[in-house]
Amino acid sequence: MAESQWQEFDGKRYAGGRASEPRDLGWMRGAPPPADKRITFESDAFYDFPQIRWTLSHAREIAPTASIWRGNGTPSRLERAEAKGDVDALAFSDLNGTQRRFDEALYDTYTDGIVVLHRGRIVYERYFGELQDHVPHSCFSITKSYAATLCAALVHEGVLDADKTIPHYLPEMGGSAFGDAPLRLVMDMQTGLDYTEVYADRTSSIWEYARAAGLRPRPPGYAGATFVTDYLPKLRKQGEHGQAFAYKTVNTEVMSWVMARVTGRSLVQLLHERLWAPLGCEEDGYIIVDPAGTPMGGGGLSATLRDLARFGELMRREGDWHGKQVVPAAVVHDTQRGDSPAKFAKAGYTLLPGYSYRNMWWVTHNELDAFEGRGIHGQRLYVAPKAEMVIARFASHPVAASSANDPITLPQFLALGRMLK
Repeated sequence: MAESQWQEFDGKRYAGGRASEPRDLGWMRGAPPPADKRITFESDAFYDFPQIRWTLSHAREIAPTASIWRGNGTPSRLERAEAKGDVDALAFSDLNGTQRRFDEALYDTYTDGIVVLHRGRIVYERYFGELQDHVPHSCFSITKSYAATLCAALVHEGVLDADKTIPHYLPEMGGSAFGDAPLRLVMDMQTGLDYTEVYADRTSSIWEYARAAGLRPRPPGYAGATFVTDYLPKLRKQGEHGQAFAYKTVNTEVMSWVMARVTGRSLVQLLHERLWAPLGCEEDGYIIVDPAGTPMGGGGLSATLRDLARFGELMRREGDWHGKQVVPAAVVHDTQRGDSPAKFAKAGYTLLPGYSYRNMWWVTHNELDAFEGRGIHGQRLYVAPKAEMVIARFASHPVAASSANDPITLPQFLALGRMLK
């Protein structure tokens, strides 16, 4: 393998985007696949690189899932206004000062697929590796943006009160870290929790949560929580709520539990009734469920790329979808305004200066007024109202943390918005 086919992150070398194509490497090919090309849940290596480049387009073959029905309606039409040549040739400087082309940067960020909408029309669409236009791909934490948008709508409708503490809705959480946490602070990730979310550290709390959710295998003799709602009440407080932004997936699980308890509808049902069917999605989505059947609101969703783009376009249109108000405009406006950049800054995201976080969207406060759904390994839903642009991108980057791809992604998306604007 030529040296140019390698990339280095945090002192480790990985095969590049072209060199790690799963079909070329033979993952899960054959009847049955050879042992050294087999990807299984029991191996606990399905998110390792380069296996992850296959897994993220096949999540329901790894873990139990529930389908999000698209409904009986005809898929909503996305008009086309192709600008592939112009987009491919777009030049920009990454945050390290390296000059790049848009198309080559897709390989450098391990892109599996990308759709760009401008004024609601598809101007750019490409797929790589295992992903195809009809295949759902893992969204990871973009799931949070879906779930919290639904929660904010329920608050707007008066079904939920954001000022009520979590035990008001879930009495069993009274003795937990969330005992005095208002729903609003949970929705904005401003809770003080004795919980860590370091993806590269297998002793981090995120791994305990993943085992409880059934997303990771449980070792022999495992005595921990066996489902998510068994795990959450055991969380303990650290510091005071409301002082700083602190990104912790368990907030989304608590919020989703509140929604399910109050509405009597699971997250799967809410997604179908309030988003998938009204938007005229092309394909069913699906979401990972724990052993008790609870949908994983913090990161379990898989959707097709165009259906993800439809959600982004809904938000760009301030909740209106062809004359029907699917999400209250006030919810979108509240999200776009963001929250306190000062509280966000305390989290130490050095690549995201000036950002804030609201309703589980990352708010840039940049020249495009962009706000993002972000997921590990490179998932992104970028809504840029001032450029009338939506970018939906799926990826399978070898490094989970967004800091590995942001030096390319952030200026790449900004440059495209400037060009389309």
